[in-house]
Amino acid sequence: MNRTLTTALSLTLLTAPAALLVVAGPAAAQAPAAAQTAEGGRFNAFLDAEYAQQQKFSPQQATSQGSKEDQDKLNDLSDAADLKRLEWRRGSVARMKAQFQRAKLPLEGRISWDLYLDELDSAELSYKFRAYQEATGAHSGLPNFLISSHLVDAPADMVAYNARVTALGHAMDQALDRAKASAAQGIRMPRFQYERTIAETQKLISGAPFDGGPDSPLWVDAKTKVGKLQTAGKVTPEEAAKLLDGTKTALLTGMKPGYERLIGWLQADIGNAKSGKVGAVTLPNGLAWYAAALKLQTRTDLTADQIHKLGLSEVARIQAEMDALAKQAGFADREAFYHDINAKDPPQPYNDTNRAEILKYSNDLIASSRTHLPAMFNVLPIYGIEVMREPSFIEVPGGAANTSGASPGGKRPGRVYLHMLGKTPLRASLPDLMCHEGIPGHAMQGDIRVRQVGVPKFRLATRNAAFNEGWGLYSELLCKEMGVYPDYASDFMRLDGELFRAVRLVTDTGIHADGWTEDQAVDYLKTVGHRSDDTAHAETRRYITGPGQATAYKIGMIRIVALRAEAQKALGPKFDVRGFNDMVIASGSLTLSVLEMRVHEWIAEQKAKG
Repeated sequence: MNRTLTTALSLTLLTAPAALLVVAGPAAAQAPAAAQTAEGGRFNAFLDAEYAQQQKFSPQQATSQGSKEDQDKLNDLSDAADLKRLEWRRGSVARMKAQFQRAKLPLEGRISWDLYLDELDSAELSYKFRAYQEATGAHSGLPNFLISSHLVDAPADMVAYNARVTALGHAMDQALDRAKASAAQGIRMPRFQYERTIAETQKLISGAPFDGGPDSPLWVDAKTKVGKLQTAGKVTPEEAAKLLDGTKTALLTGMKPGYERLIGWLQADIGNAKSGKVGAVTLPNGLAWYAAALKLQTRTDLTADQIHKLGLSEVARIQAEMDALAKQAGFADREAFYHDINAKDPPQPYNDTNRAEILKYSNDLIASSRTHLPAMFNVLPIYGIEVMREPSFIEVPGGAANTSGASPGGKRPGRVYLHMLGKTPLRASLPDLMCHEGIPGHAMQGDIRVRQVGVPKFRLATRNAAFNEGWGLYSELLCKEMGVYPDYASDFMRLDGELFRAVRLVTDTGIHADGWTEDQAVDYLKTVGHRSDDTAHAETRRYITGPGQATAYKIGMIRIVALRAEAQKALGPKFDVRGFNDMVIASGSLTLSVLEMRVHEWIAEQKAKG
């Protein structure tokens, strides 16, 4: 296993929230096994009933999980709805504590208990700092949801789709109300985000049927979905035309006016938005917000200063490993190896030919990684995974790849999205990227998560950034151990990817706590992180608009690697890496402290086997 900085491991293990680090308890304190099993079933039924109520607040989440209930509605984005959801969650946790005792639950029940409490804690913190969280992201997020998650298998599904398109206008009004309320407190997006939001919003209401240009994104999607219904014989040509007439009306009378109101306000207010130094530290009470953002993203009590220092130490460690690998490959140092890799595969402007080649190669890499999995896993993914281009209305040069997991049952496959504007990536970097986003990374993680059995349904939707991104980065290490990387260059680019995540620790905290300007962050990403100009700019703006998220990768990976080392030391020859990896992702997306509890329980289970 790749060595990891001892002080970094100690730091992250000691700074998880104390309330969650003491959850395991001795076996003697737990109820007898048979009673635990029965109580666990009752507890799951309780949580499922609560979750059914919770989903009424989030019809979009219900759709993402394959439910048709309320599929004609979008989430309520109002401040009042946020408070109503929080009050419901407070009541739900109170009901849980009144009806159950954690010590009487089986292991998975105790995990569910801890995660349910964590969701309330996170909801409280999010609500407290709601003014800092960008609601206008809905302008692109909602159309993307309709395109990728609203499945149309019958005419009624398309009628519901049209109702949601109509509701987009009201959703934009709600997002606008929140933006205005934040602005009144002196809290605004940076100027570049105003500009990007305006451009993306205009793109979504340009083209047919809004004007005489090429079909707009949602009109393309509607035609595709109705076309499939007609091909399958589920609607006649006349019925298909009627459904599309409904979409056109929804676009023109529901969506467009709301989007125009949003554009109008952004254009009027953009003069008040800042450029340059735009981190959390520049906002009213911004450092408190950043501390909350770090806690929400990592679920630890690590401070910005601790994370910054951790990043600097990890940068130095990884650079040393890169120098050592470069020497093995016959180069003087990492800079010489970087130069050789770039000279052999210089970035080129994207065109249709190289886009097709990169997509094919990326899909082939994921298919190949599947064949290596038995070396590190017993439980394997079963659903499809496809690599696709990012939707045009949110695509940017240098944008980060991202993954959407498979739906329960796999009807919607896992999808890895690539931004394919600007210049091409190094081919040597793609094996590592597909390990992170695809297999054994996020797409496999999502596959396993939605196939959980014997757990309450809320856990199929639970997302914890440090666990998820930590697993993605750990997956890159697993690919080395599985023999996925075909040569020195691709293994070097794995280290380059890890260096990039360490650089993120420094950059995110530099922007938001230390007052770095956008240009300072871009320069650090280019000179130390070896990012291209497009990527450095895109990443910096991503960190500015999503404080703390960039820190989740390295903090999560360090914890997972530390727990694996702890298990290996405790079990000696009885340690089974396949069993360990299966266990880590078997319970879905956990907080890091709950993962620690789960690993300690697993160690005890393995020892008890004799």
